[in-house]
Amino acid sequence: MRHRVKGKGLSRTAAHRKATFRALTKALVKEHRITTTVTKAKELRRFVEPLITRSKEDNNLNRKVVFSALQDKETVKSLFAEVGPAAGDRPGGYTRVIKIGHRQGDGAEMAVIELVDFNDVQPEGKETKKKKTRRAGKSSTKKATAPVAVKEAAVDNQTENTIEVVENTNDPDNAIEGVEVTAETVDMNDKSAGESSEEDSNEE
Repeated sequence: MRHRVKGKGLSRTAAHRKATFRALTKALVKEHRITTTVTKAKELRRFVEPLITRSKEDNNLNRKVVFSALQDKETVKSLFAEVGPAAGDRPGGYTRVIKIGHRQGDGAEMAVIELVDFNDVQPEGKETKKKKTRRAGKSSTKKATAPVAVKEAAVDNQTENTIEVVENTNDPDNAIEGVEVTAETVDMNDKSAGESSEEDSNEE
C-alpha cells in the first residue's frame, strides 16, 4: 500500500530522484523532445509543468523558485526566454507523452515526452475528417448535377452535327467544306438508295 505517498520512487533515493528530474528537464528545455521510459516521462511531467507555469510570468520570485528546483542558470534563462512565452495563455498541459514501444534488452516500455508548443505537428498518414453539414450536402449535389447536364447537352449537339454531316455527304454537290467525299461513299449511297426503291416497289 502506498499510504498517501504520491508519485513513483523509481528505485532511487530522494537526492538521486531530484537529480534525475533535473537532468531530464535540462534536456527537455534544450531539445524540446526527449525519449525515456514511460514511468519517468509521467513523473517528469509532474515535475516540469509547474516550472513552466512559473516561467510564464518573469519576475524575481519565479526565477528563484525555478532556480532552486533546477540549479542551472542556462536552463532557467532558456525557460523564461523561450518556453514560458511560447506557452502563452495555455492553462496547463504543456507536455505530451507518446508511447513508442518496448526497448530491446530489458523490454522497458519507452515513450517520447515533448513540449506541445514546439512540436505541434500532426503525425503522417492521418487525415483530418471534414464535418458534413446539411448545407455542404446540398451544395455538393448541385455541383455534381450541373456537369452532368452540361455533358448531356454537349452529346446532343454532337449527334445533331453528325446527322447534318451525313445528310450533306449524300449529295456530293452540297458537301461541307473540309469533308472529303470519295467514290466509295457515293457508290454506297447509290446502292442504299436503289435497295430502298426496290423495297418500296415490292411493297406496292
